[in-house]
Amino acid sequence: MSAPAAETAALGVTSEVGPLRTVVLHRPGAELRRLTPRNNDQLLFDGVPWVARAQEEHDAFAAALTGRGVEVLYLDRLLTEVLTSPEARGELITAAVDDPRLGATLTRAAAAHLAGLPPEDLAGALMAGLAHDELRGGRGLAYQVMDRHDFVVPPLPNLLFTRDSSVWVGDQVAITSLAMPARHRESTITRAIATYHPRFAGAEQLYDSSLEHLEGGDVLLLAPGVVAVGVGERTTPGGAERLARRVFARGLAHTVLVVPIAQERATMHLDTIATMVDVDAMVMYPAVADTLVAWTVTADAVPDDDDTTDLVVRGPAPFVVAAAEAMGIERLRVIDTGLDPVTAEREQWDDGNNTLALAPRLAVAYERNTVTNAALEAAGIEVVRIAGSELGSGRGGPRCMSCPVWRDPL
Repeated sequence: MSAPAAETAALGVTSEVGPLRTVVLHRPGAELRRLTPRNNDQLLFDGVPWVARAQEEHDAFAAALTGRGVEVLYLDRLLTEVLTSPEARGELITAAVDDPRLGATLTRAAAAHLAGLPPEDLAGALMAGLAHDELRGGRGLAYQVMDRHDFVVPPLPNLLFTRDSSVWVGDQVAITSLAMPARHRESTITRAIATYHPRFAGAEQLYDSSLEHLEGGDVLLLAPGVVAVGVGERTTPGGAERLARRVFARGLAHTVLVVPIAQERATMHLDTIATMVDVDAMVMYPAVADTLVAWTVTADAVPDDDDTTDLVVRGPAPFVVAAAEAMGIERLRVIDTGLDPVTAEREQWDDGNNTLALAPRLAVAYERNTVTNAALEAAGIEVVRIAGSELGSGRGGPRCMSCPVWRDPL
């Protein structure tokens, strides 16, 4: 396994900017080679990436983290290791073939094929999918009428964005409920890792994929005890409400800010328009800076139950005002994505706001967003620039591609 049991206590995240110690990444692999002009829209990519270059860019991203003392855990290795557990194998194979397209006969054939694979090959099939012609012993009407290039088990190219399918709040992990059909099965993988891998043994699970839609890209830990949740294309108000009740009941937060965002591809998550770069500063898309609002949610009394706590909802108020009040600071500094509307729109589309803080005033960003990076540096933020020409084809930046599991407290 990746880590001895003695290390399992080193888990927990209470802010966006506490010094980053351990992070989960997924190096792009065979699942990206499944993308074609015929299926890339359905699989949520805006283009067909050059996979070898995407891997080079991702390796440079990982090297930038390890060069700053961050431990990188790779999702594929964690998955391979948990697949030595019969329980994990059974759950993940069942989830992979739980598809009404297949019919009973093909479901049994696909499950039998997957069950016969060793852990590394099974991990590869769960991530990259299983095509019609790759299935040994395929049979049944559904199999016969499939095109030879169709997928019995679809690939998961969005595994690259490890932020979305799980998020740590304090010392507990929320296994999220992903909204888009192409991503539903990602949460079964992160749940199996959180449940069966010894590195995460004993960690409580805060949320479950069977609940209302909630995605990690919409969850920002603004400060210890203060959680912002974007609601829009991917996360529902019901998901934000459920998370609020649970973090209050478990003593993980005292305030949740619920932030409506436009239901558009360019603003699919809250972290596509704003991310923290210091204890009191965030980079933000200027087109929304003056209009973004938040509802402030707190518990009515000392909560004692995950899902029935009475909530107090105030607002809406300007987001930056509500955030500063909840964080206990005089004001939240905002660094604009661009100096003019055209540049701001371009750099927002290229994930200029989607930075990953390694520590206060130290952030990783795509090098292509030159104006935003200059603005960050002028504001006293050190920028670690990485290439992202191919990685960005799925609409995600350094924060999207990383799931912190351990940050030092502020």
